[in-house]
Amino acid sequence: MKEEKDLNSEKPKRKRLRVDPAKIIKQSERKDEELIRLNKFLAHSGVCSRREADKLISTGLVKVNGEVVSELGYKVQASDRIEYKDKLLQRERLVYVLLNKPKGFITSLDDPFERKTVMSLVDNAVQERIYPVGRLDMNTTGLLLFTNDGEIAKKMTHPSHNIKKIYHVFLDKPLTKNHFNEILEGVELEDGIIKPDALAYVENTEGRKEIGIEIHSGRNRIVRRIFEHFEYKVVKLDRVKLGGLTKKDLPRGKWRYLLPAEINMLKMLS
Repeated sequence: MKEEKDLNSEKPKRKRLRVDPAKIIKQSERKDEELIRLNKFLAHSGVCSRREADKLISTGLVKVNGEVVSELGYKVQASDRIEYKDKLLQRERLVYVLLNKPKGFITSLDDPFERKTVMSLVDNAVQERIYPVGRLDMNTTGLLLFTNDGEIAKKMTHPSHNIKKIYHVFLDKPLTKNHFNEILEGVELEDGIIKPDALAYVENTEGRKEIGIEIHSGRNRIVRRIFEHFEYKVVKLDRVKLGGLTKKDLPRGKWRYLLPAEINMLKMLS
């Protein structure tokens, strides 16, 4: 027993490491800053919104460093290799460009008939890949947003978010008071009933041919179809407001970057 005690007493004592709690906190903070949720990475890459990204992840369409990741909430870092449908994704700087679209350009990335597209108007705006949010037809002018932020693009186009758009409508003949009231109450078109959020005659104009209409629907040619339903021809159509963005100090055919306050406003829209 004495010998056993002596042997135990010869064991070297373990040194207790002193750890500075402040350093642990700083290290964890640095680690958190380096990590980003996978769904956010996909949205920042312009693939889709975060909600849609969760669906892509859960269905096994996303790989991280060659391995399929289906865990929601999974985090990645800058050095990771992220693939969607076997295509390598790059996290880009999020950019936002606002264009005052002129007449004669189609809202498309390219056109098989070689018509002029809106992309040619913002070709030198940024190095990142940007896409038009929603669309304006060839003969419609006004505000059009471009971005690589998939989450903002989804928010601006999905009708559930009720993003308001205001158009200045020029008609071929005066809008009667009866038709004005019918439009305001709601119009039944071939794809369902449409009711504007607001309707008004433009002040200081002659003949009641100029109308302001506020609407949040994104249906194809919806403003034109509303007036065509009552046999009016829309001579000119101009989008003057888009989710709080306006044409102030933005000439036709020109673009500008969104201000930080405007970006925050769009992110806060319901």
